[in-house]
Amino acid sequence: MKKQLKHIVPAIFPMPVILIATYNEDGTVDVMNAAWGCAYDMNQIQLNISESHRTTKNIRRTGVFTVTVATADHIPEADYVGLVSADRVKDKFERSGLKAHKSDIIDAPILDDFPICMECKSVEFQGEYGVLGEIVRLSVDEEYIDENGKVDLEKMKIISYDPFNHGYHVVGKKVGQAFSDGKKYIK
Repeated sequence: MKKQLKHIVPAIFPMPVILIATYNEDGTVDVMNAAWGCAYDMNQIQLNISESHRTTKNIRRTGVFTVTVATADHIPEADYVGLVSADRVKDKFERSGLKAHKSDIIDAPILDDFPICMECKSVEFQGEYGVLGEIVRLSVDEEYIDENGKVDLEKMKIISYDPFNHGYHVVGKKVGQAFSDGKKYIK
């Protein structure tokens, strides 16, 4: 029997820990941590971030941003950029110790410390909390691509956010094959 919990949380787990990066008006790097992002279409992602974030303001101004997926190797840095507002701590990115370089196709920073990068153009702002972005380039560090050209997610140690206990968890090993394992029920 299921037990009703006292507090309602969005029990969608795992929630990705994503880092959204933009440039501020003065050219410095802005990055925020968000667990409220998801795939929207095959080449689009949706970010659920409020208008109060500097990142949202930068996306409105520039129309571009990058998204990376956080890993276990950089939990303190990823957590820090979610704890501190760039509006209050002007050198937030520098304090994090993270490194970045400028994309050669959009005016946004690519975070060097994380294995996956989606370079995106803003497509639409959806109400007060939604940013829809088109992925214009997806790149993965070569060390995470196997001899068959497949991305090795286990090797990356990608983390997810636990909305029940506010923890971070490493995404586990592969336990099945999508679009295949259920075929035994097809008659």
